[in-house]
Amino acid sequence: MRGSFRGMAAAAVLLVLGWAMPAVGADPVKLSYSNFFPPTHIQSQLAEQWCREVEKRSGGKVVIEYYPGGTLTKAKDCYDGVVQRISDIGMSALGYTKGRFPVLSGVDLPMCYASGVQATGLANAVYAKFTPKEFDDVHVLYFHAHGPGILHTAGKPVKSMEDLKGMKIRATGNSASVITALGGSPVAMSMPDSYQSIQKGVVNGGIYPTETNKGWKMAEVVDYLTDSTAVGYTTTFFVVLNKAAWAALPAEAQQAMTEVSKEWIPKHGQAWDDSDKEGREFFLAQPGNAIVTLDAAEAARWTKAMDPLFVEYEAECAKLGADGKAVVEFMHGQMKK
Repeated sequence: MRGSFRGMAAAAVLLVLGWAMPAVGADPVKLSYSNFFPPTHIQSQLAEQWCREVEKRSGGKVVIEYYPGGTLTKAKDCYDGVVQRISDIGMSALGYTKGRFPVLSGVDLPMCYASGVQATGLANAVYAKFTPKEFDDVHVLYFHAHGPGILHTAGKPVKSMEDLKGMKIRATGNSASVITALGGSPVAMSMPDSYQSIQKGVVNGGIYPTETNKGWKMAEVVDYLTDSTAVGYTTTFFVVLNKAAWAALPAEAQQAMTEVSKEWIPKHGQAWDDSDKEGREFFLAQPGNAIVTLDAAEAARWTKAMDPLFVEYEAECAKLGADGKAVVEFMHGQMKK
């Protein structure tokens, strides 16, 4: 009884002094995570694994409800959904809101990427180097990016820029500029809408990484894959958290989330490369599908046609007071490494 009285007295003193007693058995912080990838896609599976690992390492201080397949917010609405806290966490592509991320969109330029690991590393390096203001309204967790985007067409093979003229190609963000520079007509749409659009002839194909052939079953509706790695671009994906939600997290949970995010960067990059290989195999397994290889002279023409995209990028950055030239130079330097 005496010990109990002393404990009560001590608590009363703390309250008088304005000190809060530590919560015993406090409920975990509950967060929601929105992602447009279907639950079966490897990038969606990695996102869900990230959730479970954060929960584990936070010691149960955080519980994350995962919503794949655009069930909470659609791909193009995901970022604003995080800002407005429709979801606490979100993953989507920069290119789905063209012009919203002028500095980091430089990563999506046709840098002649060789792999997803390379593109993912570059995306995070550019953000770390320049920390563009375009992400000031969220807490950035990390970025990842797919391997080289490749031209795929239905019904007609593309062996030259002339073949592409008049063709409508599904493309978003900077990939739309790639198609325009090559003489085609880009049509913006998210990946979930692309299968039926190609199948119904609304568009004549798409430009996307080879993993999409299996991950989104696109190989079922296209016939030709043009090896366009000479103008290999990427699409950068963000994983961001609502700023207020981040600020409200316990320090241990913030540390756990930061550490897991850092570890997940190479996992996403490698997963893109592994699924690119599977996508290529799945494409070739479809009856009648074929790969078109550009000859060296034509590949050089395609590369040269990309020059205006870099000039345009630097000009757009300049309008916003950002040094696009410095970003491009940094990217080329990182690519050489």
